Amino acid sequence: MSDGMGKKRWIAAWKDSVVKPAFYHCISRVVDRKRVFGPDEKEKFRTFMRMQENFTGCRVIAYCFMCNHIHVLVEVPPMPVSGLSDEELLGRLRAIYQEAEVALVAAELADARKSGVTRRVSEIHLRYTYRMHDLSEFMKTLMQRFTKWFNRTHGRTGNLWEDAFKSVIVEDGVAAKSIAAYIDLNPVRAGMVKDPSAYRWSSYGEAIGGGPKGNGKRARSGLVRALRAHRGCGADASLWANDVSREYRLILMAGAAEKLEAHIGRGGREATRHPRKGISAVDAKREVEQAEAKQGEISLSRMLQCRVRYFTDGAVIGSRSFVNEAFLAARERFGAQRKDGARKLRGNGAGAAGTLWSARDLKKGIG
Repeated sequence: MSDGMGKKRWIAAWKDSVVKPAFYHCISRVVDRKRVFGPDEKEKFRTFMRMQENFTGCRVIAYCFMCNHIHVLVEVPPMPVSGLSDEELLGRLRAIYQEAEVALVAAELADARKSGVTRRVSEIHLRYTYRMHDLSEFMKTLMQRFTKWFNRTHGRTGNLWEDAFKSVIVEDGVAAKSIAAYIDLNPVRAGMVKDPSAYRWSSYGEAIGGGPKGNGKRARSGLVRALRAHRGCGADASLWANDVSREYRLILMAGAAEKLEAHIGRGGREATRHPRKGISAVDAKREVEQAEAKQGEISLSRMLQCRVRYFTDGAVIGSRSFVNEAFLAARERFGAQRKDGARKLRGNGAGAAGTLWSARDLKKGIG
């Protein structure tokens, strides 16, 4: 029975909605899984990512760069109905083009406006806007720009990436919150840090250590969106200072507590309370589990300590109704025998079974 995954990239049917967000968890691995990302490479990739974000109008919700792979949870808003003004277009261009080239485009637009040739103005805009508000263009250009820089810097040739990036459509609410935390806990699961805030090349690390302005503010805005989009909130970084930051840290540290317990079971020593953050992993785990028990939600901590393959290969992740809606909107992707889309999570994802569902019924590598 076909699972519909052999066709072109699955884009949310509501991609043009101004109300329902289109989130995607994107993953790409270095060819041969080589560990080529050091501190300089991670910093450069983040710089390119922010430049591409400014140019395309896409929004990075959460991210983490590891030694041989990257995770990005990205939101792709629709292009404004009225399009971009000339000034907005030129502002976008400044994110990735030299000022001299932007000046040439500005002169072209001014000349076209002066002569009253509307079609010419549209052509100039289209030359660039076809690459905006588009998931594939965002990731493809980001990966290509980094590859060119990496090859030039390290004297190599050829493709840096193992394959085209993978993407999973993610529902706002529990799914977006879970996957953002899953992404930020990558270095904890890998044993690189005990506290996810200590890892510089992640959304949480940047949100904590990035300062009140610039990318630190942007990282906080993204995580606010991950935790509050389902409530109709935008990406207001000021909300981070209130209950959002504490809620997210509790989730992260509860996941870290599970890793800690496994370490203790192997003869390790228990970590002490983090003096600056004020929430130990053990205390966070206890508080999260108590809150979730009251609300009837899933226990994230045990799930997030492990690799959850559904989060990278599930195609669509969210509530049962969300996955079924996506399935019906893309019915042609599947065989005639398939009656619905939602598949229950098993293996390492079983902690979310009944709350989160997948479009793929994975058989192997699920823990």
